[in-house]
Amino acid sequence: MAETVSTAVHPDSGAPIPPLLNPGPSRWHGTGRRKMAVARVYMRLGHGRIIVNRKPAEEYFPVETWCREMRRPLVAADLENTFDITIVARGGGAHGQSGAASLGIAGALTSYDPGLRPTLRHQGLLTRDSRAKERKKYGQKGARKKFQWTKR
Repeated sequence: MAETVSTAVHPDSGAPIPPLLNPGPSRWHGTGRRKMAVARVYMRLGHGRIIVNRKPAEEYFPVETWCREMRRPLVAADLENTFDITIVARGGGAHGQSGAASLGIAGALTSYDPGLRPTLRHQGLLTRDSRAKERKKYGQKGARKKFQWTKR
């Protein structure tokens, strides 16, 4: 039996959306984690607006590098102005939250179109960066730093 390919059309502009073998739902989600930050990403067809914790992304992430890092999966998939994205980010700092949002967007994109997985994987956008701050040890000044040793 042959699979049918659906050609979806953008609701507002009427521009064609990349074809899918199984169109499924009109909303997709993903979760990303980085350091102590967790970002839940909700994605739907739209104009490319990104809202992070009820603020525009440019306002929430004032550093351009953080915004660029967050948008990397959309640029890699060439779907920058196709989705409206809502992100709920908790924990960590702004840099960790932007990394978590990037991983969440990549996960949502793979649930939208599994064919994007090799492209995102090749650029390292589906791999969680597990580095986190090392804990302070007792009897020491920090995680690695020791108190000064005195002979007498």
